[in-house]
Amino acid sequence: MLSTSKSREDNRILITGGGPVGLFAAIRLTGFGIPVTLVEKNSTVSQNIRASTIHPPSLEMMAPYGINDEVFNNGLKVSQWQVRNHITGENVIFDLKHIADETEFPYRVQCEQSKLCEIMNRLLKRQPLADIRYSTELLSATQDKNGVTIKVVKKKRKEELKGRFLIAADGGTSTIRGQLRIPFEGSTYPERTVLVTTPFPFHKHIEGLSSVTYCWQENGNFSLLQLPNQWRASLYFPEELSPEEALSEDRIQQQLQDICPSTERFKIYDKRVYRVHQRIVDKYNHGRILLAGDAAHLNSPSGGMGMNGGLHDAHNLTEKLNKIWNGDDLSLLDLYSRQRKPIAERQIIKQADQNRKRMTEKNPTKRRKALAEMRAITEDPVKCKSFLMKSSMIEGLREADLII
Repeated sequence: MLSTSKSREDNRILITGGGPVGLFAAIRLTGFGIPVTLVEKNSTVSQNIRASTIHPPSLEMMAPYGINDEVFNNGLKVSQWQVRNHITGENVIFDLKHIADETEFPYRVQCEQSKLCEIMNRLLKRQPLADIRYSTELLSATQDKNGVTIKVVKKKRKEELKGRFLIAADGGTSTIRGQLRIPFEGSTYPERTVLVTTPFPFHKHIEGLSSVTYCWQENGNFSLLQLPNQWRASLYFPEELSPEEALSEDRIQQQLQDICPSTERFKIYDKRVYRVHQRIVDKYNHGRILLAGDAAHLNSPSGGMGMNGGLHDAHNLTEKLNKIWNGDDLSLLDLYSRQRKPIAERQIIKQADQNRKRMTEKNPTKRRKALAEMRAITEDPVKCKSFLMKSSMIEGLREADLII
């Protein structure tokens, strides 16, 4: 039988989800002097391979909190990325030097999401206003005009926690979103994606390979992203394959051999299979419950914008919660949704979908045309800067700031 206790009502903000979005929201709020309680069902920071790209504006947002130094120590700065025809070796390189006058960080950093979360978690543990509870599962949430109450369970012990607001940063399968029956409209892509990490030095065997490369191959596509001491390969399999078949050692070895023939089997550190979705909620604010990150929107990982979009949600939302905490009107939460939802639709979901469509194109003529169009962009400094302002997510944030 489950035991039950009830805590006193706290003047705090509740957060569900201990990924980068929830952790960054907690860092921001405690930095403003606002107490938080964050609950996460896993026992520690998830070590599953997930996102790895941190774009320039995310670095700008994290800089005031001492996060970046550790990110740089655990990641790889990448100032160029490439689209490549792996069959012919033809490629186009985008250089972020073209946006150096627009950002302090004219590069992206390839750092595992798990590393970023560990960095944020360590910072929060030193913050007396942060109450971080791992191995704590959210059961339900209710709200009234004054606040939110959540029921959680840890080791069969139930507890009721109260706060003035709840940030739902509990991912693509969000419990909160499901309980509130919030529509999550969109679609699921047909292919399965297998993410593989390996110490194999692709850059020493493929001439002219960039640290971030999106590739066409004979009957499909793949991407290669370099991290310290390893590479991440995103491989794509037809939907008729089961997850077990897609993750089979022989199938992965063959895919990697197709990319770079080797006399030895590839050493695999980790592997993960997942389906990709493009979905978004009707609005981000539902009373005193606010959705952020994957709980609010999902997109193709092509371009590395999903986690970054969640960090930008957290940055925008916490700014407004701080103002409300200090006396501003609750209508600021409507503004949060008005600013972030259209950017997710136009600048994240749509752009990621376009990236995916370009790289899943199999017609050789259309591939050559796409490569020629991208080369024309890189050869024109004005067009290249405009393209990179969008792909680096700077343009979307500036567009959001203009929404009132």
